[in-house]
Amino acid sequence: MGVYVIALAIVGALALVSGDLSAMLRLTLVLEMDERLAVTWHSVVILGLVGAMWAWALWQGLRGPLAGPPVEVDRDTARLRIALYVAAASWLVYPLVTSWSWWMSLLDSAVMLAVVWLYHPVLTRGLKHADHMRSFGVVAYGSIAVSEVLDWVGLPVGDLLLLVGGLAALIWTVLLLRAQRNDSRWQTSTVMYGIASLVLMFISSLLDRLLETVGNVPGTATTIAGAVTLIWLTRSAHDLVNPRLEPTAPPSPPPLAAQP
Repeated sequence: MGVYVIALAIVGALALVSGDLSAMLRLTLVLEMDERLAVTWHSVVILGLVGAMWAWALWQGLRGPLAGPPVEVDRDTARLRIALYVAAASWLVYPLVTSWSWWMSLLDSAVMLAVVWLYHPVLTRGLKHADHMRSFGVVAYGSIAVSEVLDWVGLPVGDLLLLVGGLAALIWTVLLLRAQRNDSRWQTSTVMYGIASLVLMFISSLLDRLLETVGNVPGTATTIAGAVTLIWLTRSAHDLVNPRLEPTAPPSPPPLAAQP
């Protein structure tokens, strides 16, 4: 991560001096230079912010769980941790993909379906509506997979299917964040990253237009939203090794003194 930060500072300074943003675009947004992009301090600052978010996301992932003796996790928890790390790693691959094909969307949906399914046994003990949450997750990412297959075979994909999938994904994410908040294994900061990723996904299109107007650089808010989602996924996996604190029963009242 330190090497990335140093490289980011160097290419930022070179961009201001030389008037060439190509190296900074490749390092932050993985984009080739667009002749329309003019080098200004606004564009360098915005790209520097994107690079800083990716550096922070990489550090959050590579640092591992916080210091202290981790608890021994059961098989269900270990499987969920692996699925979360795989999902987080996929967010590092997305910016490198120049063209998105149907089978990549199908693979991404399969990874998230595994996360949805493996969350269920880990949360069942402390979540009242765990079955409902899993159902929404399956509908969400199953709809995406079905729509990709239908589009690949040439059948029209109705807006209703995509709308149902998006709404189900929103409900699943909200229920999951609520479950994490009520579970002592997940830190409050982890839940806040999840809330931030959800909000950014909704407003990223608006922020992209705003930041492109200011800095003439496309797709920056969407990239930042991806970095925040990466942090949430990795921290969700890290926190699973934290001990789960069971609620303590209130002390029983003292016995009444015998009347003389």
